[in-house]
Amino acid sequence: MSVATQDTAVSTGRITRTFIYLLLLLFALFYLMPLFVMVANSLKPLPEITGGNMMALPQDWTIEPWLQAWSSAQIGVEPTGLKPYFLNSVLMVVPAVAISTVLGALNGYVLTKWRFRGDSILFGLMLFSCFIPFQIVLIPMAMILGKLGLAGSIPGLVLVHVVYGVGFTTLYYRNYYAAFPTELVRAAMIDGAGFFRIFWRIMLPVSGPITVVSVIWQFTNIWNDFLFGASFGGQSQPMTVALNNLVQSSTGVKEYNVHFAGAILAALPTLLVYIVAGRYFVRGLMAGSVKG
Repeated sequence: MSVATQDTAVSTGRITRTFIYLLLLLFALFYLMPLFVMVANSLKPLPEITGGNMMALPQDWTIEPWLQAWSSAQIGVEPTGLKPYFLNSVLMVVPAVAISTVLGALNGYVLTKWRFRGDSILFGLMLFSCFIPFQIVLIPMAMILGKLGLAGSIPGLVLVHVVYGVGFTTLYYRNYYAAFPTELVRAAMIDGAGFFRIFWRIMLPVSGPITVVSVIWQFTNIWNDFLFGASFGGQSQPMTVALNNLVQSSTGVKEYNVHFAGAILAALPTLLVYIVAGRYFVRGLMAGSVKG
């Protein structure tokens, strides 16, 4: 017996659907297994981990590894834990995401509704920047940050991520605004609305879906970045660099439970973002994919 609804593209039998669900469940369990291992071992005392059987649930539950990873783990010279580096990441991510998203929205608005000679070439160059490997820009970016006096600082990291991310945000908004009726913009111009008023009153209110895409994309890339943080962070290193220093420490006993707790703390913000707004990410991408 086949079942067809408005939400399904094809009808499937009960046996087929059961097989698909079991297969998806198997893949989900396989995908979540590393997370289970990390969480379970972050709640164990160290002797329980070194004794073997890392797949088992804790026999003696404890949150001490989490407290130690957050506030007293040895990272660098002083046992500061991940707390100050978490703050560095927040101070870096929030302005970088906001600035790159706003610039991408303005660029997409200009490239679709205020056309000018050479706009396609300019967009092509910005699109090309999305495919430039991180390693190529390290030396030029280091020289620029040095001349600006921003080397080893959070504002310097913000600048790096804005420059590297504005190509992606421009691509998102440009494709999204291409489907927006140009006649509305022309009508607003006839009524006397200027460049920024049209952008603020007409374009931005309908940009919710693509703004979610831009924010999630930029937040994930910037928060999880290691190369730029290690290269330009200096004394303002982000969370990912601090986590690497924690795990790679060659002094003392390897506290695997603290390492697991630190890794979860570092991944928790992006995980929460996808849990809360993940479904809007796909909707936002699809919203600008079809014109008309």
